[in-house]
Amino acid sequence: MKAIRRFTVRPVLPEALHPLSDLARNLRWSWHAETRDLFQSVDPERWAASENDPVRLLGNVSPGRLAELAEDRRFLRRLAAAADDLKDYVTGDRWYQSQSSELPAAIAYFSPEFGITAALPQYSGGLGILAGDHLKAASDLGVPLIGVGLLYRHGYFRQTLSRDGWQQEHYPVLDPNELPLSLLREQDGTPSQVSLALPGEKSLRARIWRAQVGRVPLLLLDSDVEENDLGERGVTDRLYGGGSEHRLLQEMLLGIGGVRAVRTYCRLTGHAQPEVFHTNEGHAGFLGLERIHELSYEDLDFDAALEAVRAGTVFTTHTPVPAGIDRFDRELVARHFGPDAELPRIEVERILQLGMETYPGGEPNLFNMAVMGLRLGQRANGVSLLHGHVSREMFSGLWPGFDPDEVPITSVTNGVHAPTWVAPEVFRLGARQIGAQRTEDAMTVGASDRWDAVAEIPDQDIWELRRVLREQLVTEVRKRLDASWRQRGAGTAELGWIDGVLDPDVLTIGFARRVPSYKRLTLMLRDRDRLLDLLLHPERPVQIVVAGKAHPADDGGKRLIQELVRFADDPRVRHRIVFLPDYGMAMAQKLYPGCDIWLNNPLRPLEACGTSGMKAALNGCLNLSVLDGWWDEWFQPDFGWAIPTADGTAATDEDRRDDLEASALYDLLEQRVAPRFYDRGPGGLPDRWIEMVRQTLTLLGPKVLAGRMVREYVERLYAPAARAHRSMDTSSARELATWKSRVRTAWPRVTVDHVETSAATTTAELGTTMSLRVRVGLGDLVPDDVEVQAVSGRVDPEDRITDGTAVPLKPAGGPDQEGRWLYEGPLSLDRTGPFGYTVRILPTHRLLASSAELGLVAVPSEELVEAAGVLMR
Repeated sequence: MKAIRRFTVRPVLPEALHPLSDLARNLRWSWHAETRDLFQSVDPERWAASENDPVRLLGNVSPGRLAELAEDRRFLRRLAAAADDLKDYVTGDRWYQSQSSELPAAIAYFSPEFGITAALPQYSGGLGILAGDHLKAASDLGVPLIGVGLLYRHGYFRQTLSRDGWQQEHYPVLDPNELPLSLLREQDGTPSQVSLALPGEKSLRARIWRAQVGRVPLLLLDSDVEENDLGERGVTDRLYGGGSEHRLLQEMLLGIGGVRAVRTYCRLTGHAQPEVFHTNEGHAGFLGLERIHELSYEDLDFDAALEAVRAGTVFTTHTPVPAGIDRFDRELVARHFGPDAELPRIEVERILQLGMETYPGGEPNLFNMAVMGLRLGQRANGVSLLHGHVSREMFSGLWPGFDPDEVPITSVTNGVHAPTWVAPEVFRLGARQIGAQRTEDAMTVGASDRWDAVAEIPDQDIWELRRVLREQLVTEVRKRLDASWRQRGAGTAELGWIDGVLDPDVLTIGFARRVPSYKRLTLMLRDRDRLLDLLLHPERPVQIVVAGKAHPADDGGKRLIQELVRFADDPRVRHRIVFLPDYGMAMAQKLYPGCDIWLNNPLRPLEACGTSGMKAALNGCLNLSVLDGWWDEWFQPDFGWAIPTADGTAATDEDRRDDLEASALYDLLEQRVAPRFYDRGPGGLPDRWIEMVRQTLTLLGPKVLAGRMVREYVERLYAPAARAHRSMDTSSARELATWKSRVRTAWPRVTVDHVETSAATTTAELGTTMSLRVRVGLGDLVPDDVEVQAVSGRVDPEDRITDGTAVPLKPAGGPDQEGRWLYEGPLSLDRTGPFGYTVRILPTHRLLASSAELGLVAVPSEELVEAAGVLMR
């Protein structure tokens, strides 16, 4: 019989054990080894059965065992120490508290998914794991972040395989009462709610669950409440599920409902209101509209409210391809806003203008969430240097007239939270070398000098550590492979071969990620004979562990998985290559440390960052990757290998490109990687391999930390956004909005009319300084509204300036009878070779974050350019 209702019966903890509940409810245990060890000692068997989830453990431990622990003085001392340590962690001063007082009092961080721990499965892949690591690092640093997301009742999905290797999805129901969450409640004890107005006088209500991530509260909105109709209850059913309207409602709830949840949380707890709002990808972009709507009650019109909101908003883009961005039909968006739906005080047309692709190549009837994010955020960034460059190219249509390099999108390269991803054995080796506290500081705050101690670790210790981690991975793989084959319908009698799968002394390669086509899961299968030779080499064999999920709607990705699985099922190689289904955090934490090589072969430049290789590197695993994402930025031959990328005509033929890059991959494995792993020095150790492990930890370790990433966000984005927010009071917002309107109206009459040069000498020699005189027309503007610049640098064969330098010119007179102003300034010939210059006019105002902000620029006419020619050749 099926129960008509489900609820959780919690144990009553003896008073002496009450701190266990606090420890379980703060997710710091997910990265704090001592707390996990404490929970394991409560009941080791049930700890394993609960998949290392303290809440589930405490729900299953027997009353007798609890009574026994309540009398165990040694356990109680450990419990008291852990509780005191947590209290000190969440209340004591950390890095952020030692910085200047100009930092924001609070930052709200919005993301559609968060990967904190396997016990809270609210993530699908890299975006969610990155968001979880961002929260954890912010907690370690003392950054006053408030996380905001949705609580999906089915999470993403659980993955199994059919007998013939086809991905199958399962959606287990998650009961929030069995998760490390607590309901946010009003003073009278009733659950807090937010509500959104829907068309047809309907509404969408959501409760607010809180997960405590160290010092950082994470608010998760849940629409599965009795007050909602059946359709609205299902809005937060699945991560990245449903059709367009379903996704739109999810993103409205995340952005608009999320701001309302933050306001509710701050009202109830006294937490400082955020000065900065950070939207992690475009899914949460509607948060800016809700904040504009809030300001409409303070008698700010739309334009002024937009300026006030933009000042304190940071937008991070994570996709290098337009197909990765959510786009909605404009009519669908229009139906959900306005007088009969949500945000009634904002004209629907103004909302639509923020997201419309009104640039060459755009789709004018589609509402683009990333475009809205960029228009609502005064500061924006990509997630690696290369991705910043790609993003500036991709979104350059929003800033017409500017070279892509001047598009105001910077980059902060992602990082990973070392205490989450570093194996305990690696941490213990570091602690033995420099002490536990210094090791913890090095992993959280990060500083290069703290990693230099790796150089002192003996080769033998490093090699023994690598073998221990590889052996643990072999055990884990066999256990998971056995479970997978049983799910596929195999019986015990046909699974004896699994005991011989993988070898703890064989070079082990890991490849695990989502399975869109651009990540090329099956590139390794391009020449199966060469792969067989690598796997079965008599002296230098390799073994490969593969994992990954395809999106439920992506049959192409599922076919790639099936192709890989069928190859791995071959009795000739199944002891050397395995595919493990249901890739998630728990598997990843075993996989990264146990691999010797982390393989990544995406189509360049389609990997925005790709942080799995960072997690592997922190455990002494070497990277073998295409130069894409973070590897393009930090690769050195000292600690890894770069897979050459096909270019020229080969890059346009997909089959030819994949053949060339697969061949390069096989060459590297055969000629460079495997020999270095197996070649032994005089002491019987692979000395050159160990040195590469040492260099990986020493040189890469401090760079790949989420602590480094969050510090960059604070210093380069959050602090400037907070200053801009504070300066954008009501009168300043109105002033800036009025000024922008005036400049946009006047700009068609802004012109560069005449340019002349005079040289101190007649020869164009390095070091020569020339004098520029420029006459410009400003129409209804005045010199205070603009900056006139000379831009000079080397020129390419098409006379385009590369690596240009901009120097402001000074007003020297005017207006003349024709209303023209004279500007003058020096032009230095500071480099040899083909050289050129031009002149341009930009809007300028003290409240602008960038001179490109308005997307307005005036340059010389074609006739003027042709008359001037190129200055020097």
